[in-house]
Amino acid sequence: MNPKVDITGLLLDWKDGSDEAFETLVGVMYDELRLLARRNLRQKGGSLTLNTSGLVHEAYLKLADHTRLGLENRGHFLAVYSKVMRNILIDMARSRAAVKRGGDLLPVTLDDNHLQIEAQAQELLAINDALTRLTALDERLGQTVECRFFAGLTETETAEAMNVSDRTVRRNWTKAKTLLQQYLS
Repeated sequence: MNPKVDITGLLLDWKDGSDEAFETLVGVMYDELRLLARRNLRQKGGSLTLNTSGLVHEAYLKLADHTRLGLENRGHFLAVYSKVMRNILIDMARSRAAVKRGGDLLPVTLDDNHLQIEAQAQELLAINDALTRLTALDERLGQTVECRFFAGLTETETAEAMNVSDRTVRRNWTKAKTLLQQYLS
C-alpha cells in the first residue's frame, strides 16, 4: 500500500458517489485485498472453484454499486470487504450443498477431491451458522469475529474499525471464541 495515498479521503469521496475514488482505493489496496482473499479462501473456502484474484474481483463487483456505506478508515474498509468475501464463499457453499441434495444436475461419481470440497463447504456453512447465532446474541461480538478472523485485522486495527478500545476488542475476542466453540461442538 502506498502510504502517501489518503485512504480516508478516498472513502469519503466514494461515499459521496465517486466511482473513480473506489477504483483508486481498490487499486491502492489491491495487494492487501489479495492477502485478505487468500486468508479467506485458506481458512474458509478451500478449493470452492474460486481463486484469490477471482474472490477479490467478485467482492469488487458487489461493492462497486454501494456508495454511501459510511466507511471511516482502512480497517473498516477491510472489514466490510472481508464480509463481502465471506458472503460470496458462503453462497458458493450453499450452492454446493443444494447440488449435493440433488439440484438439477445429473449424478456423478465423487473422488477424494470432490469429497474434500463438500466437507469444506459443510464446515463453512457450520461456521456461518455459528457466527449468525453469535451476532444475534451480541452484534459487537460478531463484528469482532469478522474483523479478527475473516479480515485478519490486529486488535488495534479492529478497535479502530469498531471505534472501541483495544482492551474491549481483546475481551470481545476471548468471549466470541468461547461461544463459537460451544456453538460448533
